[in-house]
Amino acid sequence: MKTRILLYATMLLVGLFAVDAYACTGISLSAKDGSKVVARTVEWAATPMQCGYVVAPRGHVHQSYTPTGSNGLKYVGQFGYVGVYTEYEAFVVEGMNETGLSAGLFFFPQYGDYAPYNAAENAKTLCDMQLVSWVLSQFSSIDQVKEAIKQIDLVTLNHKIGAVHWRIAEPSGRMVVLEVVGGVPHFYDNNLGVLTNAPSFPWHLTNLNNYLNLRPGSAADYTIKQGITLQALGHGSGMLGLPGDFTSPSRFVRAAFFQTTAPVWNNGYETVVQAFHILNNFDIPIGSQHTLADMPKNLPSATQVTTASDQTAKILYYRTAWNSNIRCIELKDIDFKLVRYQAHPLDKHQTQPVEKVWVL
Repeated sequence: MKTRILLYATMLLVGLFAVDAYACTGISLSAKDGSKVVARTVEWAATPMQCGYVVAPRGHVHQSYTPTGSNGLKYVGQFGYVGVYTEYEAFVVEGMNETGLSAGLFFFPQYGDYAPYNAAENAKTLCDMQLVSWVLSQFSSIDQVKEAIKQIDLVTLNHKIGAVHWRIAEPSGRMVVLEVVGGVPHFYDNNLGVLTNAPSFPWHLTNLNNYLNLRPGSAADYTIKQGITLQALGHGSGMLGLPGDFTSPSRFVRAAFFQTTAPVWNNGYETVVQAFHILNNFDIPIGSQHTLADMPKNLPSATQVTTASDQTAKILYYRTAWNSNIRCIELKDIDFKLVRYQAHPLDKHQTQPVEKVWVL
């Protein structure tokens, strides 16, 4: 049974990679009271996903998959966490643990690659799609993750899927990006707080230099010849040249611009709301990635999940393509010593609720 589930999950991920539709965008914000918020989108433009959340208690026994079955690294959770998964609950793509440590998975095709799988090392083998769960259940700091990753073999279930990279953030505001290239883990300090997909994180930072002309507000009038003065045709002309397509480099530039020009709000709640507004700009409409012949059915948006984690208050917020109302899970309400492991769908019904306004 487990082998069949693994096969299904692997085929699912291969299909996901094949349509080149996993286009995640991550940002981070700080509030005046010191609250730290990380937020991101999760895209898949092929078909509607059955997404959900898991609650994993302390003491829960986790076991990783390998390309040959459910026979990889086995470990006991030191911390409880709440995580969001896509289709298969073992593959948590975003979450936060009871210490406020946050981790998220972002696809990294063509640029990352792991060491070859060695069945003789199954006892220390960890599937890349399960690294988020491993981080959240085992650690409370980035330095702990850096040290522990030296002791594991990170693998993919199928090389056709492509690699992933990760964002790991402490409630102090410290954030790193983890990328594995040539089988070697590389950690990069992410002081900007933005992450998308390929190419590598250092490449994206270098690419920002191509957009040093961008400014919030409007550009000043410019006289090119006596009697001929160029004037802005509307507010926001300082943004002319901001890339608007959905490629990873363009989304990175856009996210960096919107994040760094956003106002600083008073508290975590206000900052979470701001994060959702910023990420509205990365909602990918259905049709923009398809021809009429391969248009998916019953999928209102390729941006199927958007999350925001207040790492200070330890609240995970989310909304979906089917229900744009923001919902939340407060980790402080959960006794991670006593709670049972559980998984639930993000949407019980994939229908956007509408509140009727009564006129008297």
